[in-house]
Amino acid sequence: MIITILAIVMSLNFIDVITDIGLGVPMWHIIEEGVIVLLSAIGVIYLIVEMRSRTREMATLATTLSTADQHLENITKEMKSARKQYSEVIHQQFDEWKLTSGEQQVGLLLLKGLSFKEIAAVRSTKEKTVRQQASTIYGKSRVDGRHAFSAWFLEDFMVVKSPTKQDFQSDS
Repeated sequence: MIITILAIVMSLNFIDVITDIGLGVPMWHIIEEGVIVLLSAIGVIYLIVEMRSRTREMATLATTLSTADQHLENITKEMKSARKQYSEVIHQQFDEWKLTSGEQQVGLLLLKGLSFKEIAAVRSTKEKTVRQQASTIYGKSRVDGRHAFSAWFLEDFMVVKSPTKQDFQSDS
């Protein structure tokens, strides 16, 4: 819209300059209106170039955003698939340890980080029952406690470089 108005002003002033030349108007007036026409033309050209540049930039950003959205969707699908596979591995291991249905429920809630009290509330049982089931789970899985139980499922997924003496010396 601004470009159109500026182009109209430029055109009208250009016509006025041509008319003034034919009428013998003083030269300073013709130069003054000529400068207005020239500045208007420069403004129109600048705005057109700037708008095209912004349009290209917006198209590039839209493409980048679309690509990022697709990448995020793919990651989400991969995470869902990995979560499903991990859940299957956990249930297979529970079956290998021959955990009862109740022990499997407690085991999953332990892996989610719930306390004995919270597990008892979720399962509508006494905390003492949950503690006993947890103890049975630790025995069947041959681990020493809650942390070792959780670590048993996580350690294969974590690729961590073992610290060396140099790692500890560089911290001081």
